[in-house]
Amino acid sequence: MSFTRFAARRLAEMAATLLCASFVVYGAMYLAPGSPASFLLSGRSASPEALAAINAQYHLDDPFLVRYLRWLGDLLQGDFGRSITYRTDVSRLLADRLPTTLLLVLMALVVVVAVGLVLGRVAAVRGGATDSAVLVTTTFAVGTPSFVAAVLLQALFAVRLGWFPSGGAGDGLLDRIWHLTLPAVALALYLIGMLARVTRSAMLEALDSEHVTVARSRGVPERQVIRRHVFRNSLGTVLTTGGLIVSTLLVCTILVETAFSIGGIGQLLELSTSTKDFPTVQAISLIIVALFMIVNLVVDLLLPLVDPRITLGSKGSAA
Repeated sequence: MSFTRFAARRLAEMAATLLCASFVVYGAMYLAPGSPASFLLSGRSASPEALAAINAQYHLDDPFLVRYLRWLGDLLQGDFGRSITYRTDVSRLLADRLPTTLLLVLMALVVVVAVGLVLGRVAAVRGGATDSAVLVTTTFAVGTPSFVAAVLLQALFAVRLGWFPSGGAGDGLLDRIWHLTLPAVALALYLIGMLARVTRSAMLEALDSEHVTVARSRGVPERQVIRRHVFRNSLGTVLTTGGLIVSTLLVCTILVETAFSIGGIGQLLELSTSTKDFPTVQAISLIIVALFMIVNLVVDLLLPLVDPRITLGSKGSAA
């Protein structure tokens, strides 16, 4: 399948998926108990006139399908609506908070890739006691939830040792990186164990392959065998796992951002859900779904580059 046809097909699939996701996200909020009107009133009693004014302002009395179509039309024009909690445009809230979350995810991803690949590669190549030590370490990492890791890191490195801030996102790039270091490590810990195990398994499988045996019989240096014939042939499996890792990072930011009071879209989603801030929750949910699909598309496009045996749109790709 040509690149153009594949890209067009995937973009059409993404559009259809986003449309379905928008309907589900919009409808799910209205199935939850409570209403925006009850939050706006803050438990106070209101006259029928005041309640009618609130319902009219937020179109709460309109039929569900009418509300959905109006919201979808505004969304297509870049209007995410107005936050019920913060009394401001949702797009402004996202513009203020999304960069912090994306930087946190990027930092965590760098940590996951750097540490996870090294641990997996070392375990597969050296074996023995090194392999056992890596398996024990990754078992501990995989068994530690992100929120628990956040609390432990915060207590040790922020409260007791004072090496890092205990919360906040910081001001300026360098200060922000300093503030997000502990959250990034907490976010990455579980996924380091996952990637290390996947890398180890993929490389062990490649080590037992016939072409590796042939390369060694021809006198190819072991370092070159590992780099060109083992590690490179493992990258397809590792890259596919990378798509899952990025998706998991986006979801787990909710817990880590709340623990460190970072103020990204993860914490905003948690607060908005508890206050029934429909427009904000719907916008963030759709953004997360869109990011999931973009990550999967990028993985599909990169797979043929790292593994020539895979072609665009084949069953071996992430599609």
